[in-house]
Amino acid sequence: MIDLHCHILPGIDDGAQTVEEAVAMAESAAAQGIEHLLCTPHHNNGKYDNPAENVILQVHQLQNLLDMRQIPITLYEGQEVRISGDLPEQIKAGKILFVDLNNKYLLIEFPANEIPVYAERLFLDLIAMGHRPIIVHPERNQRFIEDPNRLIPFIELGTLTQMTAPSYIGIFGREVENTAKQMVENNLVHMMASDAHNVRRRNFFMKRAFEEIANDFGKRKVTAMEFCARDVLNGDEVDILSFKEIRRKKFRLF
Repeated sequence: MIDLHCHILPGIDDGAQTVEEAVAMAESAAAQGIEHLLCTPHHNNGKYDNPAENVILQVHQLQNLLDMRQIPITLYEGQEVRISGDLPEQIKAGKILFVDLNNKYLLIEFPANEIPVYAERLFLDLIAMGHRPIIVHPERNQRFIEDPNRLIPFIELGTLTQMTAPSYIGIFGREVENTAKQMVENNLVHMMASDAHNVRRRNFFMKRAFEEIANDFGKRKVTAMEFCARDVLNGDEVDILSFKEIRRKKFRLF
């Protein structure tokens, strides 16, 4: 199993705070079948700043420790990048890490309560540069919760989306769970990752979430998500399921 979003690097953001916590997270990931793990500390979100060179060093150190303890996890360098207008300049300056070694796919986080007005223009610029944005956990963004169809213009541009596993099983509440299930049902999310921060409430939950998706909508959804994560990590072209607009129920007043 591949996990493309995880805050396992110790002491650099709101994820694992100590080396031992990071090791415990790795053991938890391995126990549910995760073999490949992209380390994605927050970057440029106003609180945490983790430029590429720092993340690469941290990943190397943690991988050495996991190897010494014989924990069968392969780590990769990445970032959860907060959207900003100067993102193209950060990329040119070498501060941004991509999911893949071809510098094609990158994880982009929106603010929790808004969709920046410049987002579509920025994504067009990134795509013109040869990059493909991935919007992380849209099911937890208040504007997408209000109307998941707001994802459609981004998908039509070529943007991908990544759902958080705990969202699907209700860890973030009923509203987020319902939004996640609507997005999965209508193929508005293309892959799933853990966004794990610790081994408590923000654990991996990927095995459980995949099982529930298979039960709700069939194994084909799970397979499509797994293949998408694999292709993104390899820097390959992805094959995604066709999306459908979510039809809102209408209620009669009388």
